[in-house]
Amino acid sequence: MADHLPFVRSEALGDIPHGFFGHGDGAYQYGYGADGDAAEIAKTRAAAAVTLVTGAAIVTPHQVHSPDVVTVAQPWDDTPQGRPAGDALVTNQTGIAIGIVTADCGPVLFADKSAGVIGAAHAGWRGAHFGVLENTIAAMEALGADRANIAAVIGPTIAQASYEVDKGFRAHFTGDAAHFFIAGKDAAHWQFDLPAYIAHRLQAAGVNRFADLGLDTYTEKPDYYSYRRATHLGAANYGRQLSAIALG
Repeated sequence: MADHLPFVRSEALGDIPHGFFGHGDGAYQYGYGADGDAAEIAKTRAAAAVTLVTGAAIVTPHQVHSPDVVTVAQPWDDTPQGRPAGDALVTNQTGIAIGIVTADCGPVLFADKSAGVIGAAHAGWRGAHFGVLENTIAAMEALGADRANIAAVIGPTIAQASYEVDKGFRAHFTGDAAHFFIAGKDAAHWQFDLPAYIAHRLQAAGVNRFADLGLDTYTEKPDYYSYRRATHLGAANYGRQLSAIALG
């Protein structure tokens, strides 16, 4: 399986082992909260880790749309229950592939190659708005990283054209954040640019080396799961893709 998992990389992270793993036209499932046998999902997640670094262990948190970051000193069991809660991971340990799962939210991978520190964040609008990106950067600095040397990549995320929101959502954003909305189908709706908002938060935090893959989870159906697309289609559940990074 490890030889066939589809994933994309970014030149912005150089030769740091990393990958944004898609579903391969529905062949692969990375989230324990989605449909599929937990044992098979665990095998797929483990295969993704060794695709990046031979012998690496996969480590992911129990994601709760928070700004909380977990520092990984050693791997924990990759099981549906019992993983630490949080929405970002950082480490300076080799042989560990840290990852997060998404299905429209923004996956962001970080690396300070010179310091040997990496991070992975799940940045939906809540996480991004309430500080998960800034907290990830601070946690990396606590391990010896320098934010001036951190590179970050925004992976497959729902794009502005696909992300319609209402006035209740819009009310969470004031001041400069208004720039990330354009008019929607009527006066009560807007289109929100989550990737641009993530990029804005990264730059404001002092991370100027970043890239956006520009892949829309909603429209890229053959490659990525989308919560919103599944909802619009009336599906009972939706899948998750994995974004992971490791130190060789």
